[in-house]
Amino acid sequence: MSGRVTAVSSNGEYSFTKPNRDSIRLLAGLGVEGDVHAGVTVKHRSRVAQDPTQPNLRQVHLMHEELFAEVGEDGFEVAPGELGENITTRGIDLLGLPVGTLLRIGDTAVVEVTGLRNPCIQIDNFQDGLLKRVVGRDEAGNVVRKAGIMSVVREGGVVRPGDAIEAELPTGPHRPLDRV
Repeated sequence: MSGRVTAVSSNGEYSFTKPNRDSIRLLAGLGVEGDVHAGVTVKHRSRVAQDPTQPNLRQVHLMHEELFAEVGEDGFEVAPGELGENITTRGIDLLGLPVGTLLRIGDTAVVEVTGLRNPCIQIDNFQDGLLKRVVGRDEAGNVVRKAGIMSVVREGGVVRPGDAIEAELPTGPHRPLDRV
C-alpha cells in the first residue's frame, strides 16, 4: 500500500489551522520540529487538562486529501493544513490502516500509526456544519471518524510534498483504529 505526500504543515502556536511549508522535519520520539504539538507528553489542550503526563500519541497528524473532495460535494472548501494536519496525503487509505502500521515517508522518516483523530467542535468553528461531515455513524450506528489519523515518530527525517509513502502493516492480528 502506497501513496504520496501532497502538502506538509506546521505551526509553533496554538491555532486550528497550520500553514503549509516547503518541508517539515520529523524528530524521533517528539513529532514535527517547531510544531506546538511536538513532545514526549500530550500537548493537546484538553488532554493536558486531564493528565499532562500522558504519552503523546498524537505527534504527527496525517489526513487524506480525498476527504476535501468528499466534503466539497456538500459545499465545503477545505485546503491542506486547514484542519490542523501536519501531512496531507493522496492515494493511501489512511483510515483503513491498523494500529501499529509503519509509514515510511520520503528518504528516512518513519511514523507509527496510533489511532484516529477525534474531531471536535473547532471544526464547526472553522466551517459551520463541517463536523457532521467528518464524523458520523454507519448503518449499524457505529461512530465513523474521517478527520485523519495520528502517529508517533519512530525515525526522523525531512518530509516534503511529492514524497512517497509506503505502508508496512504490523505482524499478527490487526487492531482497527480507534480514537486517540
